[in-house]
Amino acid sequence: MMDRRTFALGGAALLTGCAGAENRSLDAAAPLPDPAHLRMYAAVAGEPFEVPAVDLSEVDARFLRREVAYATREQPGTIVVDPGARYAYLVLERGRAIRYGVGVGKQEGFNFEGAATIARKAEWPHWTPTAAMIRREPERYAQYAAGLPGGPGNPLGPRALYLYRDGQDTLYRLHGTTEPWSIGTMVSSGCVRLLNQDIIDLYRRVPVGSKAVVLPAGGQNSA
Repeated sequence: MMDRRTFALGGAALLTGCAGAENRSLDAAAPLPDPAHLRMYAAVAGEPFEVPAVDLSEVDARFLRREVAYATREQPGTIVVDPGARYAYLVLERGRAIRYGVGVGKQEGFNFEGAATIARKAEWPHWTPTAAMIRREPERYAQYAAGLPGGPGNPLGPRALYLYRDGQDTLYRLHGTTEPWSIGTMVSSGCVRLLNQDIIDLYRRVPVGSKAVVLPAGGQNSA
């Protein structure tokens, strides 16, 4: 199993999704993880790069994947991101949804808002910081202006879903993370990060052309 220090190799400590993350410490006396979650977040086989098991002691159990009741006007197959609650929902039939914990923009102004289309999907995606990111933090991001290939040190993780609006790339993505402990926090430059096992699961379920809705930071759960 790769630990946090191993992930930091290759510059991952400097690259944190679409921006920097803050470490957080969970209560050492927290209850033992559910065996179902241990299986859900086990190491993933069959990938070109290692996807290690998630250390569930670093993730608040509220943000682990589960099926929940969910009232929304959106059609089944829609992804609804609720930045304020730090959740993404994949809408199912009969008032149900799969709920995933997410990390979101560290400032409200960094968050995309409204409806978009998943126009592209990528496995082990290439990552390039945006021009705005380089302007804000040149000491961190300028060295990656030419991009970073997919791999275990890439902040997008093993999968990415690309949000487009009116045929144009919004530059916002749903993607994995090299920092599982950041899920449930405000950490990124607006992109929505999921645990790697969760983005792999969502990627399998969502075809190109699917609708995605990002609610306002204080939004309602009926998009």
